[in-house]
Amino acid sequence: MEKTEEIDSYSAQDTFALGERLGKQARPGQVYTLIGDLGVGKTVFTQGFAAGLGITEPVNSPTFTILQSYEGGRLPFYHFDVYRIGDVEEMEEIGYEDCFYGNGVCLVEWADLIEEILPEHYTQIRLEKELERGFDYRRIVLTEKQAES
Repeated sequence: MEKTEEIDSYSAQDTFALGERLGKQARPGQVYTLIGDLGVGKTVFTQGFAAGLGITEPVNSPTFTILQSYEGGRLPFYHFDVYRIGDVEEMEEIGYEDCFYGNGVCLVEWADLIEEILPEHYTQIRLEKELERGFDYRRIVLTEKQAES
């Protein structure tokens, strides 16, 4: 069973604000996946999400490290960027299970590359450009994913 919500973002500020709202609502053990092309606003969304968790340190995409951990907010925040991952074994080497099934909250960029190890329940966040609606416009689709039983 999936529940979907579509949100229109007309600026980076809108995208940041949505991330911040979701960060404020995040609970321990939640996993969010972030899907979208380069330059669509994933980092801006993530920065808002971190702000919603009360994290004040700079947040950037962990493209070369795969995982960036932030402990300064109300929950531990694990930010994955799996764009450069070769195979799922690399995720095991960095201990993804401790993050996915721990007391923190995870946000996984390019999660479609590791679908087979995602938990049974997660929230997919898809960011899409629609240039005909303006250069800064983004359609953001939130989908609650539940594994088929």
